[in-house]
Amino acid sequence: MSASEAEVSELLESAVKNGLVRIAEASDLASLGQARAAVLGRKAALAQARSALGVFGAEQRRELGRRANDARVRLEAALEERERAFRAVEEKKRWEQERLDVTLPGDEPALGGLHPLTKTIWEIVDIFVGLGYRVADGPEVELASYNFDALNFDPQHPSRSDQETYYIDNDREVLLRTHTSPVQMRVMEASEPPVYVVCPGRTYRRDVLDPTHLNSFAQIEGLAVDEGITMSDLKGTLQAFARELFGRDLDIRLRPHFFPFTEPSAEMDVLCFVCRGSGCRVCRQEGWIEILGCGMVNVPLLEWAGYDTERYTGFAFGLGAERVAALAHGVPDIRYFYENDQRFLRAFEGMA
Repeated sequence: MSASEAEVSELLESAVKNGLVRIAEASDLASLGQARAAVLGRKAALAQARSALGVFGAEQRRELGRRANDARVRLEAALEERERAFRAVEEKKRWEQERLDVTLPGDEPALGGLHPLTKTIWEIVDIFVGLGYRVADGPEVELASYNFDALNFDPQHPSRSDQETYYIDNDREVLLRTHTSPVQMRVMEASEPPVYVVCPGRTYRRDVLDPTHLNSFAQIEGLAVDEGITMSDLKGTLQAFARELFGRDLDIRLRPHFFPFTEPSAEMDVLCFVCRGSGCRVCRQEGWIEILGCGMVNVPLLEWAGYDTERYTGFAFGLGAERVAALAHGVPDIRYFYENDQRFLRAFEGMA
């Protein structure tokens, strides 16, 4: 064996010995990657030994090449074994971190509940159901004939304009209803007197959003048609409703107003349930709070439904659920009901 052959043999042995030590000293996968480059890379001792084989004869080159391959196989086996050990440790650690203890109680999800407006609507509806009314419903996409014509709106009435109403078609014959009064007309059209209905539902108007106005809001209307109904029946019904909702000792008052579908018409105020008439921030120092509009059903509406106007009379009223809820609970801005702020909604969790 020549000196050159002895040097290559020694270089191969050193590459294996030092390479195994370097692999054993690796502490994690990152350092093991560095060790792989050091023992098997182009600048490693093993690579240097392989590059020196070209100067030898065929027989010597074959023998030294076999020994170089054996050295590489040993180093690769050591690297693979070390890598498996590191990955096993990492996997065990990951399973420990991600392990679920099925004996532990689960996280209890927060329970949902009825929206405060839904509660208010149900409370109002329940009051009138207790007075003998039934609940009626109708389409939110309505015909102009029911929304305006049947309700005695003048053809030039401002509420018919595109600035006030959401029309669905270019002919302005189909729209998003601006009030729930069309439900009353549909009920009268399909029913014979006596009629006692309360009509909750969503309505739409092109209003600018502010603390007291929305472009989509909940409205509740009531209708009573029977023989001998007078304005005193209307006042008594509304007084019973207001006292049930706001307090047994509250009084109401009716102020003259105008609506196309009622005659005479009025707006109803309830004695301020906070200050009891002495004046406060809620009632704007007036002692009274406006709640709803009402009046006796106008004769053209009864005629449109085919009722005998000599025999039957009726009254109607309508109120906004957001306004009532805001007044009842001291909410300064009705937009709060639609912002889905959990802190705001949780304040109503104990509301009946």
